[in-house]
Amino acid sequence: MGAFEIPPAGDGVRVTSVEVLSDDWYVLRKVGFEIRLRDGRTSLQHREAYDRGNGAAVLLYDPDRGTVILTRQFRLPAYVNGHPDGRLIEVPAGLLDESDAEEAVRREAEEEVGIRVGEVRRVFDAFMSPGSVTERLVLFAAPYSPASRVDDGGGLAAEGEEIEVIECPFADAVAMMDSGEIADAKTIMLLQWAQLHGVV
Repeated sequence: MGAFEIPPAGDGVRVTSVEVLSDDWYVLRKVGFEIRLRDGRTSLQHREAYDRGNGAAVLLYDPDRGTVILTRQFRLPAYVNGHPDGRLIEVPAGLLDESDAEEAVRREAEEEVGIRVGEVRRVFDAFMSPGSVTERLVLFAAPYSPASRVDDGGGLAAEGEEIEVIECPFADAVAMMDSGEIADAKTIMLLQWAQLHGVV
């Protein structure tokens, strides 16, 4: 199933209407649905769902040098919601487009940070904001070394990307997470996973 596909009626839910409210950068839909409540009654409800497609992200770590590679880029939604400059520190990530998740993280790692990824480990799948956004994000971890670098990265200028590449000790990334300097959910999740599993 894609990021937005009406499933057949079942499990106590039946979609009754779908209205496209906006179709510009991504798609915003208003969905009407009947849902059976725990007491057996049926409730008619309406919710808006923002469909931006599904995505994938990868924590790149060098187990020998104890480093990770992160990015810093401007994020308008974070900026207008109080982030001081809107430039979030994140792991490489992107939308799947027509790729599968593993292909997507390989593409994004090369475009954003100039690293050609070898073996990847699928860590988990997560809905990042399930109350309003359809996106399911697949999170990976992958080792790298200096020999993995193929260029300087920086993103695709044709897509308006201006991405700063940050290579730092894993301990520094954890300190930035603890201090709040790293405020991106997928990055926090992957750094905490790496802490718990001792991979760096």
